[in-house]
Amino acid sequence: MATGETGFDDVSFDLISVQYHALKAGHDYGQYVRDAENAGMTEIAEFFKEVMSQSSTWAKRCHEYLTQLTSSGDIGAAVR
Repeated sequence: MATGETGFDDVSFDLISVQYHALKAGHDYGQYVRDAENAGMTEIAEFFKEVMSQSSTWAKRCHEYLTQLTSSGDIGAAVR
């Protein structure tokens, strides 16, 4: 497996990046939900909740894949 500049293989780095961005976005979406609720825009608040839920699902899936890679020893050169 190729390793990037971080010393981690590209796939591990990509999963970590997606997980980070999904979690960050989910945090931001919480504010969007509150903004829509405060504006009385229930339908839009529900949309933001759906988007936030999808981000959470992506973060969880990344975590599961990273756990698999860690268990198999394929996480990258930095931890070998």
